[in-house]
Amino acid sequence: MIDLTSPDLFPYLIFGLILNFVFSMAFGIYLSNNIGIEEMMTSKGQKEQPWWMALSLAVPYAKMAITLYRVAILQFYFLDQGKSHKDFWIYLTAQK
Repeated sequence: MIDLTSPDLFPYLIFGLILNFVFSMAFGIYLSNNIGIEEMMTSKGQKEQPWWMALSLAVPYAKMAITLYRVAILQFYFLDQGKSHKDFWIYLTAQK
């Protein structure tokens, strides 16, 4: 457990932010390579991000965990069941 009064707290937070952006960018590049940027723009829904997604930037490791959760959904629910990356993209961006 990290002590909040520790001088190492700031480096942990910076490391979490860096990991957040690395995982998010890598996942975005992976999806755009498999779907295509133009196809992603034309098949995108109008779903707004949930309110807690913006708050996840305050906790650096939270957005990274959310991105890894989305990767798991892509792999186990979509790709393992024979669905495409585009089906996943529509799932992420479609209104429910």
